[in-house]
Amino acid sequence: MRADRTGTEMPTDPVGKRIACGGERATVRYVGQVPPYEGLWLGVEWDNPERGKHDGSHEGVQYFTCRNPKAGSFVRPPKVSFGVDFLTALNIVYEYNVEEVLREEVSVSGKKLQWYAVEERRLENLPSVLLNNQEVNGPGAAGAIRKMTPSIKWLELCGSLMSTWEDVAAITEQLEKLERLNLSYNRISLTSDPWAHRPAFCNLKELSLKDCDLTWSQVLECAPMWPQLEELSLLNNNITELQKPEGVLQTLKHLNLHCNPLVQESVCSLSALPRLEHLNLSQTRLSFIQLGDAAQAGCSAPFSALESLIVDHNNISEWCVIDDLAKLPCLVRLSCQGNKLLSSDGKPSTAKQMIIAKLGRLVCLNNCKIDANERKGAELDYIKMFGEEWLKAGGLHHPSTEFARQHPRYQTLIEKYGAPDEGELKKPDSFALKNRLLKITFVFPDHAEQKPIEKKLPASMVIQKVKGLLYRLLNVPLADLRLTYTSPKMLGTEFDIDSDLKTLQFYSIEDGDRVLVRWTT
Repeated sequence: MRADRTGTEMPTDPVGKRIACGGERATVRYVGQVPPYEGLWLGVEWDNPERGKHDGSHEGVQYFTCRNPKAGSFVRPPKVSFGVDFLTALNIVYEYNVEEVLREEVSVSGKKLQWYAVEERRLENLPSVLLNNQEVNGPGAAGAIRKMTPSIKWLELCGSLMSTWEDVAAITEQLEKLERLNLSYNRISLTSDPWAHRPAFCNLKELSLKDCDLTWSQVLECAPMWPQLEELSLLNNNITELQKPEGVLQTLKHLNLHCNPLVQESVCSLSALPRLEHLNLSQTRLSFIQLGDAAQAGCSAPFSALESLIVDHNNISEWCVIDDLAKLPCLVRLSCQGNKLLSSDGKPSTAKQMIIAKLGRLVCLNNCKIDANERKGAELDYIKMFGEEWLKAGGLHHPSTEFARQHPRYQTLIEKYGAPDEGELKKPDSFALKNRLLKITFVFPDHAEQKPIEKKLPASMVIQKVKGLLYRLLNVPLADLRLTYTSPKMLGTEFDIDSDLKTLQFYSIEDGDRVLVRWTT
């Protein structure tokens, strides 16, 4: 339930305070006159820039500034809500129908709240309180939260109107059992003395700060407040370069950086988190990372506790990234869907086999458990897939350094299963051959007025599509087109292209060949 609170009393000093208006959130940046209009105005910077109209200026006068040039606007004070205190929101949401609230099965972040352990269904016994989007702006009467809801272990204050960490600490310091806190969709300004608020979060284990417009350096500035933090979720913030967390976040086990535009060279800075077990780097624009590189990480055993890594929907295309992950001693779960890792045959199933073969300790890939038969099959296929290269590189007699660099686990697999027989070796599939681009020149021997046309076409393109291209270029019906080709390797010979269902590759057309186009008039 969310009541209409527009027109709530304006604070004495509203600049910097958070407001709600029309379902949107904003921060007050200016209070005063805006000539030629009469009366009092609030200059606000909207969280959603599309809600604004300007950069804080009007008729050439700059009243305030915005990070986004379209995020500002002026509103009348009666149109906005400055919110209510924690206890008022609590009473509105929970006292309205306590029995109904306590009967509900509530799920937050995929975890179900447990009511069965509560002996008496009263507010003071609630283990979890959800006040999302309830416009909470602070604690209310001193000490009242401690008295009314002392049992809270899980608190959600997403989309509140708190503007400072002092506001948050004034609430949490009264919740001595608090372990989980969700402050997503807020804009909370930094505190000048984070150490002073450490007691307010002394038992906090999980913290979610999704979409709070934070940088990593701001997170590190706040981190001294969270001495026992184990799980930190920072989805969809403004995190780019990662600095080493010196002396903070040392208890952290889970870190979620999903959907942040990371500087990939700085990811190794996270190796300074000695207990980090789960790391989510999905949709962070990564193309290359080296988590196992001790020199780059600046420590002898980087990510030594990391068990689970998610790098979905990035731009990773180099297999050396997977090879590097093999250096992580505890990595057993990996998800790397939506990347650009390709095998020679272009099949996702083959790429999956290669990942399994390259990472010997992996037990789960892309959220699917790897059983013993799947692993054995992947490793044997890997041996066959690159067996010919291995033989050419020296085979059992010390393979070349380059082969060992590209396939660092191959020799281990040979020792495990034995060397492949030559008859077992898989010849490289022609995926790259099929999909390479051929530079072809179309010439028109019966139509001298038509200039040659040069195109780059995939070798796998069927003749019917080639004719379709020519139809668009020449406006000649497909049925009237007749194609042949010549090759500089066999001058004087003209080869027929007589089947529309065959590919350019089928006719052995190569880069630099000429296709002769004729049609009846």
